[in-house]
Amino acid sequence: MGKLINGIFGGFHGKIGNLVGYTLKGKYVIRKIGKSSKPLTPGRKANCQKMTLVNEILSPSLAVIRIGFRHLVAGTDKNEYNEAVSYNKKNAIQGTYPNISLDYTKVMMSMGPLPAAVRPGISQTGNKITFSWEVIAGQVDQYKDDRAMLVLYFPHSKESFYELISSKRTEGTYTLEISEKHANEYMEAYISFVKDDGRAVSDSSYAGALNADKEIAISEKTDPETKQSNRDFSYAGQDFDIISYRSYLLASGIKILSPAKRHQNKIITDSWFKYVLKNTVNQEVIGDCSLKLKKNEHCIAEMKVNIFPAEKRKGYAKEAASAMISFVFEKTEVNQIVKIVDAQDEAAIALLKSLGFIAGEYFKDSVFSDGKWISEYQFVLLKADWI
Repeated sequence: MGKLINGIFGGFHGKIGNLVGYTLKGKYVIRKIGKSSKPLTPGRKANCQKMTLVNEILSPSLAVIRIGFRHLVAGTDKNEYNEAVSYNKKNAIQGTYPNISLDYTKVMMSMGPLPAAVRPGISQTGNKITFSWEVIAGQVDQYKDDRAMLVLYFPHSKESFYELISSKRTEGTYTLEISEKHANEYMEAYISFVKDDGRAVSDSSYAGALNADKEIAISEKTDPETKQSNRDFSYAGQDFDIISYRSYLLASGIKILSPAKRHQNKIITDSWFKYVLKNTVNQEVIGDCSLKLKKNEHCIAEMKVNIFPAEKRKGYAKEAASAMISFVFEKTEVNQIVKIVDAQDEAAIALLKSLGFIAGEYFKDSVFSDGKWISEYQFVLLKADWI
């Protein structure tokens, strides 16, 4: 129930129907709440993806943002966080929907009139992260008491470590100690300077990245009751089961297939996570599916489903793909699945569209095969569009 303030001509606090009222910086604000029943347009989907990416990096560092954007909103009714979101959404986003990502070099954690860090850098020894910057002789007297404000953002876990007040500008370095579990994780770094009285701040400077080339791995978790790892994906269907390739080999008592046999049945045995489709009646292999995680800050996965020729046109590909997609989005940190297909493969394109994939980039004459150039499409499925 909402409460009127200053009679019917004033604002109100609380909820009335699908309206909510509150006070923001001395002004009454009324907003409409609730979910729209209308399908999202491509433009709205793009905006949602941009908002998600920007919020993921800014929200874990809210204390930094409040200091870093205080100068821009001083004397207005604007909010520091909203100002940061607005700037980064306009300036730190790259790509087009659904292949939108953050350009970490353009992200701003603060904006203000103080001189920014010169030649910022970052290095690592174990769980100790050292920030560095050049001490400029001409700034020593005027800005000697400025303090460095430091941020480390971990894109995979979407967490931040920060130090609001570290060493002085004139010291040129500061070492931030992080938890051991984050020591080998991919991280992005930013340096700002804050005046000793907190009333002025510099633009943040991108200090670099560490562990950017680390392979993303599925975070393994074990159910305490069943002792089953979340990597032990399995699926029981009416006509076929899906089991890990390793489990299939162990149950069959056979070794890894020879290259010739592997080529014959197209069993995938490279660096992918591999799974086998087995007929529930005769236990024969009717195909395989696999998952590969890309070295990408937004946890992008690639998926393959292969049904042997004699078993096609029975709906197995869609059923297996659906099971794999649910597994990936429910059990891992992946938020996008991509698939590149021959632009002339109408069956594959129809299958992807039926699963909710959206056509993204078009690669003209990207592959040379059987004496001719083949064009390809990249299709993308977002976690938000599946769950």
